[in-house]
This record gives sequence, structure tokens and C-alpha cells, in this order.
Amino acid sequence: MTFASLQPYLTAAALGLLLGLEREWSHRRGPRQSAGSRTFALLALGGAIAASFGPWVVAAGMAMVGALLVIGYVRTSTADPGLTTEVAAGATYLLGALALHESALAVAIAAVVAGLLVSKPRLHLFAREVITEVEVEDAVKFLVVAFVVLPLLPDRDLGPFGALNPRRIWLLVVAITGIGWLGYLGVRILGAQRGLLFAGLAGGFVSASMTTATMARLAREAAGQAEDARAARTAIRGQLAAAVAASVATVVQLTAVLLLVNPPLLQRLAPALLLAAAVLIGTAAAMARYSEQRAADAPPPQRPFALTPALLLAAVLTLALMIARGGTVWLGAGGAVLASGLAGLADAHAGSLAAASLSAHGELSAAGAALAIAAALGANTSVKCVLAFVGGGARFGGRFALAIAAAVACFALGFAFAP
Repeated sequence: MTFASLQPYLTAAALGLLLGLEREWSHRRGPRQSAGSRTFALLALGGAIAASFGPWVVAAGMAMVGALLVIGYVRTSTADPGLTTEVAAGATYLLGALALHESALAVAIAAVVAGLLVSKPRLHLFAREVITEVEVEDAVKFLVVAFVVLPLLPDRDLGPFGALNPRRIWLLVVAITGIGWLGYLGVRILGAQRGLLFAGLAGGFVSASMTTATMARLAREAAGQAEDARAARTAIRGQLAAAVAASVATVVQLTAVLLLVNPPLLQRLAPALLLAAAVLIGTAAAMARYSEQRAADAPPPQRPFALTPALLLAAVLTLALMIARGGTVWLGAGGAVLASGLAGLADAHAGSLAAASLSAHGELSAAGAALAIAAALGANTSVKCVLAFVGGGARFGGRFALAIAAAVACFALGFAFAP
């Protein structure tokens, strides 16, 4: 007998003891529970022993454990009608069985179970006093969209140039609605303006285009709820700051890509990227500060989930991807600059990565690669402006375009004087 053979049983006993101690501690001033720390440790150890004989023994043991837990609940239900301890005890037996073959997974799940048990007061407060009926309804819709519909869709390329992949298109819908949720939660937790700014920057690392579109949709909703024109202008400042912050993430990601793929090319483009990033950061900070000073005039967010705008924006992005794929097929490697620009309609990093890789392998000059990257960024910026107008209307789209134009001008200035 070695320690390796004993380790799963020790792990099972330890996680059972952990969950049992939590149960005893949480009821230290209440009525006595049907199972304590020793019982929990024995249940987990019994699960591991049953698993060593086979699945049928585990099933029989679970039936026996269930019967004992029912008897224990009947004896203690008058003092404490809750079922948490009994359910946790049954889960502990199964975790003990899992620990025999998957110790790390069993420990991870036990940690999650312990966290849920410890968080009882906070979870009850959140469920009864913090979360609203609308948020529960929209959370269910999002879970259906993300975890029911998405796995059912085929993951294969269809349509012209293979651009119509049902699962990838629906993944865009999930990402757009997910970014909307991120913005909503950020507003609820951090306040109207700081929350949006955080959501914009974080969402930009997923997709700056989708984040821009989501913030545009939120801005349209906020402006529609405003009482007058002045309140409407104030209401969209936070979303504007978040959309501009998403473009900061684009510049940061592009810098990281060039650093990994082609450092000499990054050195060539560094002045242009630094100038653009500085303008974007300054613009986002100024808009956020102005908006925060007048946050009282801005209406609170209404709904975290909106499926119809997400479907529309996913269609726009899919069309851009189709154009990019078609242009790449027609032009081939010879039209690297134009092909990168077309790829930039869907994603700024795809065309930039291709150009940087070609330059690193000597298939494209450094000047040509720099021009191709500029074309990809320009095309992607154009798509974001279109999405801003489509999702947020003329007021949001115009202000976003002006903010981005300043960054584009600084990038062009740095690009023109690049070595």
C-alpha cells in the first residue's frame, strides 16, 4: 500500500470534513442538524469506498444514504424545515465517489459547494432585495440563448465564401448580449459611468465592434428615456466613453500582436499607435468625467438583455465578414493591402496579423505591411462608425465618429512620419 493509493480516500475524507464543519458552524446557534462534520466525512469516505467496487455499488449506497437522510430530516424538520444540510450530505457522498478517480475535480466542486453554503446570507439578500423581476427574466433568456440554442446549431461553413457558419453567427449574438449584460452589471455595481467605462474597456478585448454596437443600443435607450434634449445629451456621454474605451482595447491588442509576430514592425508603427491610444484614452476619460459630473440627469438602465438589436448587429458583422472573405478570395496574396482592409471590416487584428506575418517571412515589405495594417484599422474603424449610427442614431454616431476621427488623424500623423 502506497500513499498514492490512499490519497483519493484522504481527499474524500478531507472534503467531507470541510463541508461538515461548515454545516456545523453555520448552525452553531440553531437547532441540531441531522448530519455533522463526522457524518459528512464518513459519507464522503463511504462514497470513495463504494466507487472502488463499481457504479452499481455507488448507486446502492446513494439509495441507502438517501433513506438515512430522509429519516434524519423527519426527526429534525420541526425545528429546522430547511433541506440544505440533507442535500449537501448527498452531494458529499457523490463527491467522495468522484474523488476516487478525479480528485482535483472533486476538490474544485467541493470548493464551489462550500462557497455556496457560506454565501447563504448574501445570496438570500441578493435574491430577495437586490435582483429585480426584469433581471431574472432577462437572465433566463440569456441562458437560453447561450446554453440551449448555441449548442444545437451546426458548426460548419455555409453560404458564399463559407461566411455563414450558424454557430459562429449565433456566437456573435451571444457575445453582443453578453457585453450588454456586462455593461448593465457594471452600472449596477460601480455606478452609471464607472460601470460603463469598465464594461467598454473589458468588452473591447472581446470585440470592439460588438462593444461599440452594444453601447450604441444602450445610448439610444437612455436618450429615449430622457425628459429633454439636455438630459438626452448627458445620457449618452457614458456610453460614448465606453465605446471609445473599447477602441483603446483594439490598439492594445494590436500592439501585443505585433510584439509577438513582428517586433521591428511594431517599432515602426509605435509613434502612430501611441498617439492614437493617447487621444482615445484622453477622450474617453474626458467624456466619462463630464458624464459623471452630470450623472444625476441620466436615467438608470432598464433591461440588461435585448435580442432584436443583437440579431441586427450580428447580421451587419456577418455581412462585413462575407465581404472580407470574398475580397480575400478574389485578390489573393497579391492584394495584401486591400485584402487586409477587407478583412478589417470583420476584425482589425485578422488583416493586421496576416500582414505582419507576411512581412516577418519576407513576403511583404515593411512599408507594405504597415500600410496593410493601417488599411485594416481604417476599415474596422469605418465599421464601428456604421454600427454606432445604426445602433445609436445620428447623435451618438456623429459624436463617436468625431471622437474616433481625432484618433485616426493622430495615427495618420504618426504613420506619415514613421521611419
